[in-house]
Amino acid sequence: MNKPVRILFLFLLLHVTAFSQENAAVTDTLKNALRKATTPEEKVKYLDKLSKVMMNVNPAEAEDYGKQLITVAEESRDRKLMFKAYLSNGDRCAFFVNQKKYSDRAIEFMNKALALARQNRMDKKTGEAQLHLAGIYLAIPDNEKALSYATQAFSLISTLSDDSLRVEAHNVYGRVYMARNENTLALRNFLSGLRLAEETGNHSLICNCYGSLAGFYSSIDDYDRAIDYMDKAYKQLDFIQEGNVPYQRVIYINAIGNLYAQKKNYDIAISYFERSIRMADSLKFSTLKVPGYVSLLNQYLRLDEPQKALDYLNSDQGTALKKYLFNFGMASVIDQAYGVIYTELGRFDSARIYLEKAKPVFENSSNENTKVGFYGQLASFYRKSGDKKMAIDYYQKVIEASTRNGLLENVKKSAQYLDTLYMETGNFTLSGQYKAQYYRYKDSIETLKREKELTQVEAEDEEQRQAKAIKDAEELKKRRNNIQYLGIVIGIIGLFVGLVILGMFKVSAGVIKATGFFVFLMLFEFIFLVFKKTIYSFTHGEPLRDLAFMIALAALLVPLHHWLEHKVLHYLTSHNRLTSAGSHIRNKLWRRTKDTEL
Repeated sequence: MNKPVRILFLFLLLHVTAFSQENAAVTDTLKNALRKATTPEEKVKYLDKLSKVMMNVNPAEAEDYGKQLITVAEESRDRKLMFKAYLSNGDRCAFFVNQKKYSDRAIEFMNKALALARQNRMDKKTGEAQLHLAGIYLAIPDNEKALSYATQAFSLISTLSDDSLRVEAHNVYGRVYMARNENTLALRNFLSGLRLAEETGNHSLICNCYGSLAGFYSSIDDYDRAIDYMDKAYKQLDFIQEGNVPYQRVIYINAIGNLYAQKKNYDIAISYFERSIRMADSLKFSTLKVPGYVSLLNQYLRLDEPQKALDYLNSDQGTALKKYLFNFGMASVIDQAYGVIYTELGRFDSARIYLEKAKPVFENSSNENTKVGFYGQLASFYRKSGDKKMAIDYYQKVIEASTRNGLLENVKKSAQYLDTLYMETGNFTLSGQYKAQYYRYKDSIETLKREKELTQVEAEDEEQRQAKAIKDAEELKKRRNNIQYLGIVIGIIGLFVGLVILGMFKVSAGVIKATGFFVFLMLFEFIFLVFKKTIYSFTHGEPLRDLAFMIALAALLVPLHHWLEHKVLHYLTSHNRLTSAGSHIRNKLWRRTKDTEL
């Protein structure tokens, strides 16, 4: 069972578009911009941002902006704005995907966006909506529906020329295959998405692909490689010119800390959690401290130190966390945390009060994954407190729900506890049945573990294979480019030889000048081309650096171009040189011709 209170990882914190009340200046700026907006496009733009921003500050106000967004879009009768309004509201509700009322509303809005796109034959928008639906069904989870939407989206997007959507389609498909334990297919999609993102040069896409690969390697317990990719994702933020990058850095640092925690490097993990809190504090963004607070609380529970967890929950940071959850209508999560901690401390009377207080909310308002975790915590409480009957009831609920969702570890542990509980109550028949189930699932998990180890080998082989394919393609492209460069050089040399030969005969000065102009233009443009290819290692494609370098190069080469062209053409068009050289060569050729005839 998931002893750490992992439910506290809120979906919205992975979508850092929001600001806390300490960032009132930002929300005020958006509100002022909205008041000044005159066109439907401008109003939709700012209402979209405000509805998401306020979701982390005041959900009721966010709801109001979401309604205004739909109204403005509908009244505009612009189908693209209408699509954006419904999908935006779906994304906003998906921030709280662990709460059933929000996940249901998110699906409702996304389905409206999808229907609108289909009715108006907006293929890109149709694929986009299907990807969003696949993502939310993965979070619920409903893997079959997620696969269905991902397949529909992929088949449609693959026919389009939108690279960003194709990258996202590969990433969503990869996550679907991960959920189905089809790891090789998952990895291939993630790597295909990364390769396509790298071809586009879009750092946001590359960052997302690295994050997806980190999640993949974490799922197969290859934590070092997962950390490598998350670190790469973090470094990509240096190249992204967006206003939310400082906030994204906080999230990525916390994510790296959680990977170290999974690797059981707890000291390093804690240092990353504390670093993320300091970074959020420097941004004066109290909401963004919440992931760090949650990670530290879970860390103490991972270390089986419930007293430290209790002390932390009652500290200033814990108080800030509780205040945040309470303000967002998640007081039941606070009760859950206290119930788990008091259970581990053996203070069962206190634990019972908090868990019973939290139970109605989890049973009636949570999605199944969240509910399973809470049932496991209730079962553990009743087992440790000596209420065998209630413990049996909740372990059976855990097995039932976990079997539906493929949570084999939960089934195995629950079956082991049920074997013991039925043995203690004298029901040896059921004890034997659950013992058999325990060993059956233990064997299945061992098989999966071996498959994970095999997948690690296959993943490394797949990466090496794709890296080799990319390297071979780059070598082929390099050879092709080198042949073209060689051809251009030979062509320029040939043109210069031809120009010199023209200068040896009585050819019109205008012809020589026109030919010379073309030859020198080609030479110096080729020099510019070579320099432009070379400077990328210095400028990294930054427009200002590129512009400065090209101006400096032009300042040097343009005068040289004009001076050299003038001197050479003047020399070649000299009448005396044309006469003497041309006559000499002509007479020499004439004599050879006469000798041959004789």
